[in-house]
Amino acid sequence: MYAIIATGGKQYKVEEGDVIRVEKLGVEAGKTVTFDQVLVVSDKETKVGTPTVSGASVTASVVAEGKEKKVIVYRYKRKTGYHKKNGHRQPFTQVKIEKINA
Repeated sequence: MYAIIATGGKQYKVEEGDVIRVEKLGVEAGKTVTFDQVLVVSDKETKVGTPTVSGASVTASVVAEGKEKKVIVYRYKRKTGYHKKNGHRQPFTQVKIEKINA
């Protein structure tokens, strides 16, 4: 059984027991999170929502919060002496999918 959920402007295909990284949710480790925006649920038959499946939800527990590896953003314009170096670390929340309620 799998489901496709939407959170943080992205879509994730999840099954029970999966550990995924989503955009930062601001929830402490050990707490439970419910994702209500379920786009597709597939068990024996596939239910596709318009845009979401009514009555479906995905329950997950928060494993950890953190930041991704640093990405270097370097801007450069030739012949003018212009260059600017900047770094960015995107925050994330790591969750473990506990149950898919369809």
